[in-house]
Amino acid sequence: MRRSKAQVRLETAIAVSAAALGILTMFWHDWIEALTGWDPDHHNGSFEWLIVAALLVVAAAMGLVARRHWRLLAAAAER
Repeated sequence: MRRSKAQVRLETAIAVSAAALGILTMFWHDWIEALTGWDPDHHNGSFEWLIVAALLVVAAAMGLVARRHWRLLAAAAER
């Protein structure tokens, strides 16, 4: 049971982190270039929007997985 709670916490942390980075990228497009110096789209902005979409999909998917695992843990605890 302890291992499963840690798994749910990790999934939740990944979901929150991905959502935060996705929102950060929406408002500050150049943070990746400022951090790494890498500019794959030459200030076009299309790569950043791809990253936003990918991060928000990861956040939603991991949030759903964490929710499912949490409900399974709760159902197992009731038995």
